[in-house]
Amino acid sequence: MRVLLSTYGSRGDVEPMAALAVRLRALGATAIVCAPPDPEFARLLADADVPAAPAGDAVRPLVTGTGPPPVRDFTARTAAVLAEQFDRISTAAAGCDAIVATGMFPVAAAARTAADALGLRYHHVSFQPTLLPSLHHPPPERPGRPLPPGVTDNRELWAHDAASMHALYGEPVNRLRAANGLAPLGCVRDHVHTAHPWLATDPVLSPRHPRDLGAVQTGAWILPDPRPLTPELEAFLDAGPPPVYIGFGSIPMRPSESVARIAVGAARRNGLRVILASGWAGLAPIDDHDDCIAVDDVNQQTLFPRTAAVVHHGGAGTTATAAIAGTPQVVLPQIVDQPYWARRVAELGIGAAHRGPNLTTRSLAAAITTALTAETRERATATAGAIRTDGAATAAALLTA
Repeated sequence: MRVLLSTYGSRGDVEPMAALAVRLRALGATAIVCAPPDPEFARLLADADVPAAPAGDAVRPLVTGTGPPPVRDFTARTAAVLAEQFDRISTAAAGCDAIVATGMFPVAAAARTAADALGLRYHHVSFQPTLLPSLHHPPPERPGRPLPPGVTDNRELWAHDAASMHALYGEPVNRLRAANGLAPLGCVRDHVHTAHPWLATDPVLSPRHPRDLGAVQTGAWILPDPRPLTPELEAFLDAGPPPVYIGFGSIPMRPSESVARIAVGAARRNGLRVILASGWAGLAPIDDHDDCIAVDDVNQQTLFPRTAAVVHHGGAGTTATAAIAGTPQVVLPQIVDQPYWARRVAELGIGAAHRGPNLTTRSLAAAITTALTAETRERATATAGAIRTDGAATAAALLTA
């Protein structure tokens, strides 16, 4: 069996696909990942020995503002993304039996169109639940399509979401379909997401309500990381008590100098040493004191169990890694699903969610203090033992059955 795995987004969108590819290989299947051409994603896939098919523009320059400005016209930009991704995915899918897609909606729509045109099986996967229809939470707001004021019924709001998505993407998707001999769609969102999308999240961290039918929850897709920590980081860890890890992944926190000063200051108020991850925010130490070390890409699976707490942005992958480590966490949510993960961390009692958008040394120090309590540590340790780590294996078995 040969499978194309299509994604477009940050590391949190690419790494789980690599995890599925590795699990498929263990079952005798072949998988290729169609992903953005960022060098860090290429290294990640190469290290996992997963074939890659680059598609689209690099994501990091788009997110950090270091690349050319995007085309302002939404319709023209969507049509261009659809056309390019369809061509790349169709080429990469030659000889494949199935396509699994996630990431930015126009890219997933291009993958679904390619699957339809080639007559391949298709599965859609989400790495967080907030984009899937539910009776228990509202949909996100779409570009230029605010939710109707005063409406609180989630069934009605999700129907509004389907109409909004079709208004935004239906015309360019149907033009692409017509050019490839396919019938037009009346609801592009539901066709791309399918009636039974996969939800690749852990049931403890992200429980599905029994009345929310349709989605198949596989568990989180986790790629084992065999990389050792650097000698410098090992020496820092051995030189004192467990430090706090502070990093915001692919979120370009601005201004980075102020964020670093607040974060390091908040840790020091709690008497903690600091591991500062530069990430896409470009965080750097604020002075030359020996209680802080800067790291770039690091093996979080090995590092987090050796820290006192993890301060992060609330990405699905980082949240799960810290939870599996049994390490208390502090979440500073910024966009998309991050407020959801912050809320779940607080509800489970395995950490703290920073309240409000105004970040100060005092407010972050208070959240870290909460995470350092014995009660939080006990809850984090207990929860770690209940989290599944076989999600990618479950999905691979479903795909090859």
